[in-house]
Amino acid sequence: MLKYEFYQENIRALGIIAIIISIGAWSLDWFEIVYKCPYCRVQRTVIGLLGVVMITGTSNFIIKYISSVFGFFGAGVAMTQHFRGWINVHKGEFTWHDPFYLDSFLLSFLAMFIIIAQVWIICLRKASVTQQ
Repeated sequence: MLKYEFYQENIRALGIIAIIISIGAWSLDWFEIVYKCPYCRVQRTVIGLLGVVMITGTSNFIIKYISSVFGFFGAGVAMTQHFRGWINVHKGEFTWHDPFYLDSFLLSFLAMFIIIAQVWIICLRKASVTQQ
């Protein structure tokens, strides 16, 4: 699981997992379990869109470029939200949301990792024999 080939061989399964994460996060919003956060909405949408690209299995340059643009946008939003949490830490005003696993500080941190991993997996994908 620590080898890059694992992720390339399982890119479609990882894409499906990303779509499930996105739909799950959106359902929390739709059922008003979490507050309506524009940062979170961007992140979960980008995770879902990149998941769709992952299941298509394409290695076209334009798709990789568009995925990079969406990915950098989503990661930038996640970084901004996470940095706002650090500002509260330095002001001495930080508190964990209850329950802590719905805290935007923690979730934006995870979103950064997911989105950046998705972009890397998509952009480093090699063309298959049938696509060359």
